Amino acid sequence: MNPPITDGARLAPADGIATDLAIEATGLTKTFGSTVAVDGVDLAVPRGGVYGVLGPNGAGKTTTMRMLATLTSIDGGSARVLGHDVATEPDAVRSAVSLTGQFASLDEDLTGWENLVLLSRLYGYSRPAARERADLLLQVFDLSAAASKQVKTYSGGMRRRVDIAAGLVVTPALMFLDEPTTGLDPRSRNQVWEIVRSLVAGGTTVLLTTQYLDEADQLADRVAVIDSGRVIAEGTTGQLKASVGSGSLHVRVVESATRPEAARILRETLRTDVIEEPDPAALTSIVDDTAAVARGLTALHEAGIEIGTYALGQPSLDEVFLALTGRPTDQEAS
Repeated sequence: MNPPITDGARLAPADGIATDLAIEATGLTKTFGSTVAVDGVDLAVPRGGVYGVLGPNGAGKTTTMRMLATLTSIDGGSARVLGHDVATEPDAVRSAVSLTGQFASLDEDLTGWENLVLLSRLYGYSRPAARERADLLLQVFDLSAAASKQVKTYSGGMRRRVDIAAGLVVTPALMFLDEPTTGLDPRSRNQVWEIVRSLVAGGTTVLLTTQYLDEADQLADRVAVIDSGRVIAEGTTGQLKASVGSGSLHVRVVESATRPEAARILRETLRTDVIEEPDPAALTSIVDDTAAVARGLTALHEAGIEIGTYALGQPSLDEVFLALTGRPTDQEAS
């Protein structure tokens, strides 16, 4: 998929502010009653590329994004977006950014084409230019065949694509994407991923929140891991993986009944946590000392535990998150 075609300076992602950072945030905090949703978040997001904010439901990702997009007030700390102070220059921020939330925000009783024409008119396009822009966006996002259908008849993947298209009526310098693939099937997720890559190729910086580790691995140049309203790790996906251990050992025993004993032996020989996977025969462990792997496998053999398969590789982001937080991503933050 190609990035949307711009028509000169009007649609180019240019804000005129000279800085290498798209977002600079220090000590951001937000409370709702007695609940601390965001607890001192620091972010430094370079221009260009995709910056991922990774964490489970309830971690504070969406609240952080809404503060940066000026949709939610900041209780503490400060932030600059594209060189503009979020608190004192909200209009300047809003004029240069776009936000697409987890759920489509279009008028479902209008067609996809009508929604895009309406938004184009609101942005100041003439009637002919608005129709041209709507046609172009529908073509780019492979929605031309559904242009005359009401949005409420669209599939989940089509709704996400037209919602992102709505955010590109005027091409933003910075686009906030809040869990854009939530609830989508694999094919639709891949389509959204291609859209994100196209945005970056067209010059837009993307801040992406997600609870899907493979999504961060696929798209993000750098990742901030958020848990309970705090950034607990930040770096490239490779750096995050390297930070928790040099390797990841995956073992599958032949008899699932032997897994508890196998887990005990590996904990003792590897001197690290061993995760019992949903597969009743599978075990995973992050290892710092790869030489200990041989000792662990030997100990399993000497105990009479038959191994079906084993593999040693780089830790996945799932394993990184578990190592950093002590729980998997599908368990909500408290």
